[in-house]
Amino acid sequence: MSQPTPPDMRIGPLQGKNIIGEITENVHRFLLDGWDESLGAPPRIEEDLSFIPKDREEVIYVYMYRVAQNTALMNSKRPRLAKFSAKAVEADAEDLQDGLYYERPPIYLDVHYLVAVHSKFRSDAERLLGWLMLRLHEATHLVYRPRKYTLPNGRELDSTGAVWGADNNGEEVIMEKVSLALGDDLTVGDAINFFTIHEAPYRPYLTYKARCSMEGPLLSGPESPTEIMPPDMRGKPSSSEEGGPRQTSRNGRMSARPDRGK
Repeated sequence: MSQPTPPDMRIGPLQGKNIIGEITENVHRFLLDGWDESLGAPPRIEEDLSFIPKDREEVIYVYMYRVAQNTALMNSKRPRLAKFSAKAVEADAEDLQDGLYYERPPIYLDVHYLVAVHSKFRSDAERLLGWLMLRLHEATHLVYRPRKYTLPNGRELDSTGAVWGADNNGEEVIMEKVSLALGDDLTVGDAINFFTIHEAPYRPYLTYKARCSMEGPLLSGPESPTEIMPPDMRGKPSSSEEGGPRQTSRNGRMSARPDRGK
């Protein structure tokens, strides 16, 4: 049963729909940016495990094979007040509803990668694997940028209410972070199955895990903070007397629920 959007609220676009693809792209970019030209031509970055290069071209395979929810960070799906206000920069806009916005807690994800190498000679592949491990060990954050809030009207702001920019900084700016760590999620048998399915020869490999959060849409709300209650068993939003939206104070505390009639 999905939770319907209250009639006095507007819903924005899905904010985190591209994060998994952006992580993969940043892995590629981070590897190529760290290559030293004194080592020769940079390796080719491939996602297709079945690709076999010609001549002596070296290849790094980056294959995203699994996305899983981080169960240690699971939380309620009920919308809550967003940690920013647009009132400071757009107080005269008609659709800002006094700068109050709501969002559901994000989905915390573990994105798993199989990383393998190929070279014409085995010793060169092992050398490339060593460089790869040290390079990715330096990746404290694959993504580190101001959190982008996309409003229902399409405007993009940071957590302070300023127009979003990659260079925005300050103590009150909430940052979006994606970490990367070496893992041990695949046995040799699992890896052999992956290579076999793709009709590729077995290659030396590593596994890595990126941790991120996937943000849903923002909801523009009424001028007074409101607790958005889940629907009843019929799938219909309840009224305030039946456990529906309740008004809250500015500090986010819920007001007392009206007594039910006997």
